[in-house]
Parts: sequence; C-alpha cells; structure tokens
Amino acid sequence: MPMLAVFLIAASLLVLDKMLKLFDFVATEGGPVSVVFRMLANLLPEYASLAIPLGLMLGILFAFRKLATSSELDVMRAVGLSYGRLLRVPYMMTAVLAGVNLLIVGYLQPYSRYYYEQLQFELRSGALGASIKVGEFTTLKDRMALRIEESEEDGHRLIGIFARVASPKGQVLTISAREGRFLALKDHPDTIILRLSDGQIIQDQPGKTARVLSFSRHDLPIDLPAIEKFRQRGGKEREYILPELLKIGWSDKASEEARNETRASLNYRMVEVVMMLLLPLLAVALAVPPKRSTSPLGVFVSIVMVVAYHKVNEYGQAVAALGRVSPWLALWGPFVLFALLIVWMYWRVAYVPGGQAIGALERLAAKLSKWTRAIAARINRKPGVA
Repeated sequence: MPMLAVFLIAASLLVLDKMLKLFDFVATEGGPVSVVFRMLANLLPEYASLAIPLGLMLGILFAFRKLATSSELDVMRAVGLSYGRLLRVPYMMTAVLAGVNLLIVGYLQPYSRYYYEQLQFELRSGALGASIKVGEFTTLKDRMALRIEESEEDGHRLIGIFARVASPKGQVLTISAREGRFLALKDHPDTIILRLSDGQIIQDQPGKTARVLSFSRHDLPIDLPAIEKFRQRGGKEREYILPELLKIGWSDKASEEARNETRASLNYRMVEVVMMLLLPLLAVALAVPPKRSTSPLGVFVSIVMVVAYHKVNEYGQAVAALGRVSPWLALWGPFVLFALLIVWMYWRVAYVPGGQAIGALERLAAKLSKWTRAIAARINRKPGVA
C-alpha cells in the first residue's frame, strides 16, 4: 500500500504541474477542454517511468523502517534472518516492476509521446475544432477577415459580426450583421455556411460606385483552410521503440547525428531500468535509523538521491546526443558510481555492527535540531523567569 500510495502521489503531482500549463495552452489556442485530459493521458507513461522507481523504493523503505522502529527487525536478525533473506520478496516485486518499466520506456512511452505531439499539432492547426476567437480578427485563406463581438449558447449564436471578403477579381464585400450562426454542409466538409441575420453588405468594385444592400438573412459560404497532415512517427529519437533504436544506432546508412541521438536514448532507457535493481539495497540502507531514534532523514535522503540521479541521467543523455561524450561514459559512468555508493551503504548497515549508512548526517541533523530547540526556548523564555 505505501508503494502504491507513493506512486499515485508522485504521478498526481507531476500531472498537476503539467495540467495548469496545458489548460493555459488549450485556452490560448481556442480548443476544447477535453483535449487537455487526452494530452495528460499521453504524458502518464513518461511520468510513470519516474514514479514507479520512487514508489518501489519508498514502499520497501517504509516496510523496513516500520520493522526497525518497532524492534521487530532486531528480533528477525537475532534468530538468523539476514538482510539478503528479508529482501527476497522485495526483489521479486522489483523484477516485476523493472519489467513493467522496460515495457513503458521501450514501447509505450514512444507511442504516447508521438500522440501527444500529434494532439499539439492538431490543436494549433484547428483540426480539433478550435473556435474563432471572440473579439479578434481571424483571417481565413488570405481572402476573408472575420470578427465576432460576442458568442452565446456555446458558440451556436454569434452576435455583432463583421466580415470583409475579397475576390480574385478585386471585388470587396464588407458585411456587418446583428447575429449569425455556423452551419455545416454534409456534401462539402471543407466548406461551412455562416448564416447572417439583419445586416448590410457594401459591395465595392474597382471603377464602379459602391453599392449598399440590406438583408434580413444572408448565407455566406466560408472555405475552411486545408489542414496539414501530421508527420509520421519517428521524427524524434524519443518516438523510437527499442528495436528501432538498435537498428538506427548501428546503421551505416543513418547520419552521425541520428546515431548519436539514438544511442544516447537507448542507453538512457536501459540505465534507468537497470538502476531499479539497486533500489531495494538503497531502501534498506536508509530505512534503519540509529538506535533509540525515529529520525526520518533517510526518507528525505532517498528521494533526493533517486531524483538527482534521474536528472544526472537526463543531462548525460543530452550531452551524449550531441556527440561530445560517449553514451557509455555519460550514462553508465554515473551508474557505476551510484551503484558503488549504494553497495557501500548497504554493506555498512548489513555487515558492520552498529554501522549506519548516513551516520554523519544523522549526527549533524541531531545537533542542528538540538540547537534549534535551544534557540527557540531562549526566544520564548519570559523575562524574570529562571
């Protein structure tokens, strides 16, 4: 349950941060609100690749921390149960979640990223039914300018309409109407009808006197702009699945830039998955507080380490994609250092009597807490009271 709770909380925080930006983007483009949730759904696999390791590590950490603070861990150790024996079930869960994460980063994430880019493109191009913005001039096919003062009934009723239409022969129609509404044509999906009510038309032709016509109802055909088709998947290295990365990364036909990007992406995805095999050791090393202490410092340190390592990998991928550093050095180098640090921390807790992985930090935190309480007591102490 703690593992699932941490996963849901981490994913929710990441989604909420992005949701505000997406709402602002969709509102600016004039698209439907439903597209926000479709875009967020396509971002979930990307967020899950970080939320799953965090949830796994904190789930194991909280389980061992509960055993340690209730002295049950000491009893288990006294009857001969080693940390390796206690980690068998957590490692079974780790193997399953590592496989799930491999499927996400290797196959699901590239497709979801492509569909996310496609939704952005369709929103900008108007393929999702983006509306004409109220109070602004909208140009259609460089021959019509349209402005609407107010919109009611969810856009079905338009009030205060001004339109200026230019023909290839030089004729210009200036149209104003009290209200109107859009009507679709079944036989002509590329054309819609703007039905106007109670207005005037000023017809201006070169070399002729302008004519003014009044109408009670007038149908104005509007040619919709052609919507450009979205590109095929694979325009970016993040959209390639694992077999495609292997094929392009070691292909002589691909450019050097493409090979660098695909190799960096492949190594980044693999190192993120392999790193999960170290998380149970890190969780145990940081779950056991000092004797007669319930310090939560290990929880804080574990989150900082995992997130910092994730950001280091992102930077290493960016540098390796530029071809400045080999992906083996930029991505597997930090992994080796991270692995050595975790193994040392686990060895201190599991095999050194009374050993602590972050003993120095625990002592420093205890001193800082003691000094803070002393300063607070002096500030709150009343004058004249001993």
